[in-house]
Amino acid sequence: MQVADAIVVGGGPAGSTSAWKLRQAGLDVVVLDRAKFPRTKLCAGWVTPQVMTDLELDPRDYPLSFMTFEELHLHWKGFTKKLQSPQHSIRRLEFDDFLLRRSKAQVLQHEVRDIQRVNGDYVLDDEFRCKYLVGAGGTACPVYRKLFRRRNPRCSWLQTATYEQEFRYDWHDAACHLWFFDEGLPGYAWYVPKANGHINVGLGGMAVQLKHGKARLHDHWQEFVRKLEKRGLVSYEHYHPTGYSYFLHGNVDVVSEGNAYIVGDAVGLATRDMCEGIGPAVKSGLLAAEAIVTSNNYSLAGIDALSGSGLSSKILEHKFVGVNRRVANE
Repeated sequence: MQVADAIVVGGGPAGSTSAWKLRQAGLDVVVLDRAKFPRTKLCAGWVTPQVMTDLELDPRDYPLSFMTFEELHLHWKGFTKKLQSPQHSIRRLEFDDFLLRRSKAQVLQHEVRDIQRVNGDYVLDDEFRCKYLVGAGGTACPVYRKLFRRRNPRCSWLQTATYEQEFRYDWHDAACHLWFFDEGLPGYAWYVPKANGHINVGLGGMAVQLKHGKARLHDHWQEFVRKLEKRGLVSYEHYHPTGYSYFLHGNVDVVSEGNAYIVGDAVGLATRDMCEGIGPAVKSGLLAAEAIVTSNNYSLAGIDALSGSGLSSKILEHKFVGVNRRVANE
């Protein structure tokens, strides 16, 4: 049986950030992930300047695909607003692998199926043992399922459903475009160009509203790609979008139990206005590592439920979540 001070289940941004900080503090850390890195990860790949600050990473020192947008093009009911807000795009295939390698933790390909508490330690699949356990395995995280689901159930009206695809494309518009509530979609769609000739396009909506709506997510996708071609943004014949689901930031009651912690999408921390998940994931990873190292309380109070500020974010939150809550309660 392999023994470590801490085991992190999941090698995405939340898990690698926790492992990075724990290793800096001198702990022996093992990261377990069912995938072999580098691995394909569905994500628009939008990274805020705050993420780079939290990761102590200067964009000039990041050696892989990296692109900066000085403004965002927001589309709503036929109107377009150009928002001066520098943001970045990365490719998760590269970004996650880079962060995981930078952590200096031992990384093993292993799918966790069982977790037991033995004399104050955590034993995983009778193969791994640790004092501290961090659940960073995303929406289907086994640490959440085993230790937190009963006391911290997910809220159905905070669940999103997403379709997206990333592929090589000789794009000509270097701006990031976001469409909100287009053609009845209870969410938003995006066009995110990336460095070195890649692009990510996709859309997402609140699952409860989609379930009760007239159009399926696939129908919204078909309408969206037609719009991309009509606007001259993307003309592509090989679309094979993949779907996935995650949860927006809610009132999370229990995020630690003994020496076990959950972070990132295992908690459900994507912002309610822009559904941005990398920033909250990184922040939660830092907070969990700090709690372990200092023996202080682990709290998510410092992680905002919104990406932006002001009236626009409040309107978006109302459209995304407020209406969804009413539908769920009908």
